[in-house]
Amino acid sequence: MPNWELKSCCKHDQVVFLATIGVFTVVILALWRTIILTPFKLITVFLHEASHAIACILTCGKVEGIQVHANEGGVTQTRGGIYCLILPAGYLGSSFWGMALILASTNLLTARIAAGCLGVALLVVLFVAKNWTLRGLCIGFIVFLAIIWVLQETTKVRILRYVILFIGVMNSLFSVYDIYDDLISRRVNSSDAEKFAEVCPCPCNGVGWGVIWGLISFIFLSASVYLGLVILS
Repeated sequence: MPNWELKSCCKHDQVVFLATIGVFTVVILALWRTIILTPFKLITVFLHEASHAIACILTCGKVEGIQVHANEGGVTQTRGGIYCLILPAGYLGSSFWGMALILASTNLLTARIAAGCLGVALLVVLFVAKNWTLRGLCIGFIVFLAIIWVLQETTKVRILRYVILFIGVMNSLFSVYDIYDDLISRRVNSSDAEKFAEVCPCPCNGVGWGVIWGLISFIFLSASVYLGLVILS
């Protein structure tokens, strides 16, 4: 039975899980404005745009193309689908994938599955990418994941779980920051939240939706830590 109450917390694996998340958070914040984190930020943008694309496909729309730019921006060109579901899917989907990757890192099998799924997603997007930044990102991370996988399986350098956890933590933190920077601290008329406010009948402006999406993203982040502890208990 799952240990939902986290009795006898925290065991060795749980301590390592919490400590690793803490260390990764400090490292990410310390290197936030450096070029070292740029590829990982772009992966977060990729997952943001991929979430728009998935929502479009699931609502019977068509994805015309996806772009990720070096300035950490991106765009997904869609036709059809349910617009009011496609718009919030970017930020919320990105937060969800961050949570999924954090949880996947708790077990080697699920970390392998997560790495494989991410690699396949990058390969698929490679063929619909509309700019070379995204193509380069896809190729680079496919090669990176392949190297980490080979090291995991053939050497004593077994870091696949930690790489997946790092990408998950990075994705979760960047999603929360991105929502605050794009939707709350400054008002951008072309933002997803402003567009959503126009089509949603609720009496809420773009900043209001930014706050709501930010809270949901923070809940995803908190839930990933809690559920990770439950899995490891």
